[in-house]
Amino acid sequence: MKKTIFTLLAILFINTILFSQVEKHVTWTFDANVLNDKEVELIFKAVIDEHWHLYSPFNPPGGSRALEIIYEDTKGFKLNGKIKETPKPEEVFDEVFEKVEIFFNKEATFKQKIIVTSETDFKISGTLEGQTCLENGMCVGFEDNFEFDIKGIKKEITPDEKTEDNKIDDNKTEDKDTVVTEIPDTTQTTVNTKVDLLEKTGKTPKLVYEKSYENEQTKEEKTSLLWFFFIALGFGLTALLTPCVFPMIPMTVSFFMHSDEDKRKGKIKALVYGISIIVIYTLPIAIIIAIANIFGNDSMSADFANFLSTHWLPNIFFFIIFMVFAASFLGMFEIVLPGWLVNKTDQQSSKGGLIGVFFMAFTLVLVSFSCTGPIVGGILVQSTQGGDILKPIIGMLGFSAGVAIPFTLFAFFPSVLHKLPKSGGWLNSVKVVLGFIEIALGLKFLSVADQTYHWGILDREVYIALWVVTFFMLGLYLLGKLKFAHDSELKFLKVPRLILSIITFAFVVYLIPGLFGAPLKALSGYLPPQSTHDFDLVSMIRGEESSTLCETPKHKEDLHLPHGLQGYFDIYQAVECSKEKNKPIFIDFTGHGCVNCREMEANVWSDPRVLKILKEDYIICALYVDDKNIEIPENQWFTSTYDNKVKKTLGKQNADIQIVNFNKNSQPYYVLLDYNGTVLAEPVAYDLDANNFVEFLEKGKTEFSKRNLSK
Repeated sequence: MKKTIFTLLAILFINTILFSQVEKHVTWTFDANVLNDKEVELIFKAVIDEHWHLYSPFNPPGGSRALEIIYEDTKGFKLNGKIKETPKPEEVFDEVFEKVEIFFNKEATFKQKIIVTSETDFKISGTLEGQTCLENGMCVGFEDNFEFDIKGIKKEITPDEKTEDNKIDDNKTEDKDTVVTEIPDTTQTTVNTKVDLLEKTGKTPKLVYEKSYENEQTKEEKTSLLWFFFIALGFGLTALLTPCVFPMIPMTVSFFMHSDEDKRKGKIKALVYGISIIVIYTLPIAIIIAIANIFGNDSMSADFANFLSTHWLPNIFFFIIFMVFAASFLGMFEIVLPGWLVNKTDQQSSKGGLIGVFFMAFTLVLVSFSCTGPIVGGILVQSTQGGDILKPIIGMLGFSAGVAIPFTLFAFFPSVLHKLPKSGGWLNSVKVVLGFIEIALGLKFLSVADQTYHWGILDREVYIALWVVTFFMLGLYLLGKLKFAHDSELKFLKVPRLILSIITFAFVVYLIPGLFGAPLKALSGYLPPQSTHDFDLVSMIRGEESSTLCETPKHKEDLHLPHGLQGYFDIYQAVECSKEKNKPIFIDFTGHGCVNCREMEANVWSDPRVLKILKEDYIICALYVDDKNIEIPENQWFTSTYDNKVKKTLGKQNADIQIVNFNKNSQPYYVLLDYNGTVLAEPVAYDLDANNFVEFLEKGKTEFSKRNLSK
């Protein structure tokens, strides 16, 4: 049992590695040098982080990834056939690849001459893709967009001039430190390369931005973090009423009443006591996050985080742990930390001074572990849903502050103790109530694994039925109709218990219509999706709508859209249907275990205005990033431009598309595209204001119309 406890805490702490940000170790600047009335030199300058090196575009095949310059559209210009790079790169034989590797340290400049063929001004844009590495072999892939404003020529270029200009001038003398090497000319087609980027080329589908939205924190995200802090604060205050924490109040008061005659010093010690509680709870999380950011590998962090969040093994483990804690709360057995550890800490607290105050706080944290452990675990697990690296720290700050504030006040004003209720049977009742709540919350982990792997053992009506029974039994317990091992005799029913029992039974009544398909919007984030409901009267009354899609969606047997909406679960199908219907695409990056996704669907998508726009004006494409069960045929696998790994499952492909294009790995995330892959409006995330969502959808429609796209 001791190993189980420490293993649980370790896994919960490791969850925080999930949100490491995408690393970049090279910074680019761009310039265009006009050579004459029709010739321009494009300049790409790289500043490389210390200890890292950037591979040359001419690094031999079969070695490390060479730098690629990919042009979006070649209309209006053509390459002059050669690229120059300065200074002279280093050449080192690599024993792993058995090849001479060509790379740059600190900085590098690449120059490409072009012949302008357009009579009007235009832009040259595209992507730089490549790899930076440390000497120890750790490598990070990167993608950066570039754009040049080019002036058009004054006269039309004749075919003869085009042919002549396209020749390579081998007679020119190169600079002493310049290496000139021929690169394959892949820009001779006139096909719109924006469309090509969404086709199955063996690489991550690349979308096109009008502007960069990376690393922008929306007002809603900031508000979400603030709310999460207050929610965690509330849990911390609630923990005060548990039988492991409440008895520590007299001990705290006694310590500060007799520790020092000087009131001023006593107040300082009280502050140190409260701050120590916050530090003890929060510091381990902050340290792990810092280590993850300094030494963590992005792709490994994302993969491991995805494993912890959606794989059946950790979810079943968390489910079992929550059931074990629930059994302990209900009186089946006691979970305690080793006695020697608590005793050792308690001995240190008796030394006096600020060190003694710190160990007094440490004693409080250790003694209260069996009650606060599951609450802390629940907060940390919930914090992984937000996709923000600060969320676990914010959660622990809120919880620890909720615990620390009352104890700090007791340390400041010891006389308050006389006004508090005495310890007794009511504390065990609080513990039992928490046990029932642990059972209900633990089902969420089993549900995530069930949805991700399509087991079908915990569909929505089964989940709701278990909640109905759990909270009905809780109501009976509050009325005194059920008793557990450590309960005191309940001679009469007090008003607070009566009020709580009324609230509990009212909640049960609210749940019952959900058994027949009612949406239960207030709980939408914690229940399985409506599509898993076998007996859904709402859907039966609404009836099936005739298909408005271009073809049968792939994976429709396993994946579904809410509210009877029709759409696709494959980006390529959505693009083709968008071309045929001449409609923009609504992409929903979502997940089976995404609480906020279900809340958005239940509270925002259900708005009649939103439903009307989605049904009539968009091609819907839901991309599940955490699906483990749907495998992609081998001829449709692609290699990630983010971590160079082959993506073989639908979930991994969709997650890679989101990370590569938007530098985001949190859901929900909504993107509006045209069928060329161009983003029509700034993507949005979790926001329960339906008016904002309608505005977002209308903005995409307007931008799509401006582009005057045709079939």
